[in-house]
Amino acid sequence: MKETHVKTAAAASTSIWKKAHHLDRMNLKDLWIAYFQYPAILTYIALSIVSIGLWMWRPAPLAQSLAAIAVAILVYPLVWYCLHRWVLHSQWMWKHKWLAATWKRIHYDHHQDPNHLGILFGALHTTLPTILIATAPIGWLIGGFGGAAIATATGLITTCVYEFFHCIQHLAYKPKAKFIVMMKTRHMAHHFHDETGNFGITNYFWDRLFNTLYDRVSDRKKSPTVFNLGYTPEVAKVYPYVADLSGGVATGHPVDRIRASMKK
Repeated sequence: MKETHVKTAAAASTSIWKKAHHLDRMNLKDLWIAYFQYPAILTYIALSIVSIGLWMWRPAPLAQSLAAIAVAILVYPLVWYCLHRWVLHSQWMWKHKWLAATWKRIHYDHHQDPNHLGILFGALHTTLPTILIATAPIGWLIGGFGGAAIATATGLITTCVYEFFHCIQHLAYKPKAKFIVMMKTRHMAHHFHDETGNFGITNYFWDRLFNTLYDRVSDRKKSPTVFNLGYTPEVAKVYPYVADLSGGVATGHPVDRIRASMKK
């Protein structure tokens, strides 16, 4: 099959780095350096400090604050699972011109170029409202203003943790901890074997509950849409918005496409 090379968000935009950061060609030290230079991560850290400051200014009682933190941590994997499965892997966003660019940026590009660090991190205009909506109301119900502030801080910090482990899963690095190896194996299967399962990042409880978990690629047939999420050349003829933004519809394995593009 002839391979098509298309523009991803990383190729089309200017990065803070002078070189592209591909996690499959980086070690753990490289990741630590790049991770704490990325604007989204710095923004999460800064806003978490602000949120903790707001909690200190108008704190909720200790028991309520701890409850808000615990609930924010517990609800996070469910929110991520729902968003990843029914929004990021949706087949409705590309049908609307005003949503196509968002869908392309927040997930299509990541599956087209899974190891590119600049694409892996979520866009702030989509992640920040989501974090706020998922955590602040719960915190408010538990502990008022202080509860909302500390729950929001928890959501921001949890996002940093999730993003770091997401990087580890794409990094040219073999973890020593068995639970990290498990996470990496499952996530790589999601990207390179069957995208309709293993939607979690650090927590796969909801995958197990909703029967979307698989540990061995032999348990499932290889998905023909694992790299394009169902946005095929045939679909693009009807809904061309993502293809117009990308310069076409990519085909073939991401590694082969990226290597070919680098030789040009």
